[in-house]
Amino acid sequence: MGRTAPKLIYHPIYSELELPDRHRYPIGKYRALYLALQQLGVPPDAFTLSETADLPLVSQVHQADYLNALCSGQLDAKAMRRIGFPWSEQLIRRSLLSVGGTVQSTALALQHGIALHLSGGYHHAFADYGSGFCLLNDLAVAAQYALNQGVHKVLIFDCDVHQGDGTAAIFADNPAVVTCSLHGEKNFPYHKQRSDWDLALDSQINDKDYLTAAEQSLDYLLRLHQPELVIYDAGIDIHQDDDLGLLAVTTAGIARRDALVLSRCRQAGIPVAAVIGGGYQRDLNRLTQIHLQLFYAAFALCDAPLPTHPDWQWLASVTS
Repeated sequence: MGRTAPKLIYHPIYSELELPDRHRYPIGKYRALYLALQQLGVPPDAFTLSETADLPLVSQVHQADYLNALCSGQLDAKAMRRIGFPWSEQLIRRSLLSVGGTVQSTALALQHGIALHLSGGYHHAFADYGSGFCLLNDLAVAAQYALNQGVHKVLIFDCDVHQGDGTAAIFADNPAVVTCSLHGEKNFPYHKQRSDWDLALDSQINDKDYLTAAEQSLDYLLRLHQPELVIYDAGIDIHQDDDLGLLAVTTAGIARRDALVLSRCRQAGIPVAAVIGGGYQRDLNRLTQIHLQLFYAAFALCDAPLPTHPDWQWLASVTS
């Protein structure tokens, strides 16, 4: 691999969570992705180990009462059902490390241009409650971190199939953070929030129409807001085979989307911190191959292509 390979952030705790049998959340995908990248030639020392998020920083986004109840296990049963996980100390440790990983990705992106987090995208967490497998909103905390570092404008470009409702609500009155959500119109959450830019997509949208929507949205937002940082949620639950997605985007379409976002930002000189976001196939092998598209695109863009990927030359041409 070349010297300019993108920065990678990971922690083994991401897949170390006891869940009930047949739980809907594919907790093993983080470790599967980490191992797949090593099999593709990424050495273990290329990964930065994520660190626990700084609680004073988290408290700039989340309300103190919610944080205290969440971390101490005092949330009521209804609140935990809304989150979708049984409470445990491991769940809290994992959540704080994942938030910390997205913050580190942001710091590394600001230093090096591109950083990829092998977790993240917990955009359904609001300031005072969690929802949809999201306890703490790592995208929002990372954006707040960037503002604290002197960044004047952050774009959160969220391509998960589910609207980033928590992120939209958290920054509703903060013009320094531009929230964008490209999501399925008829998907969770059923009560949508108002982002700065929402694009509700028809069910069964195909590659061509999806990529047109993504390209036009990104170009417009970059031109209008001229952000100094993009936080990119590269959710793959838009895939045609995703159990929860309802859209019809192919793996090739996701590869082109990821290449498009990274290359447009690179061309504009804007750092990108990317998280892998949602993806809900039960077959971890297939799920991992789709998540890998983000990494193929990033490595090709950085002139450090993953050598065993047969199509990296094509991705390099897309990102040039």
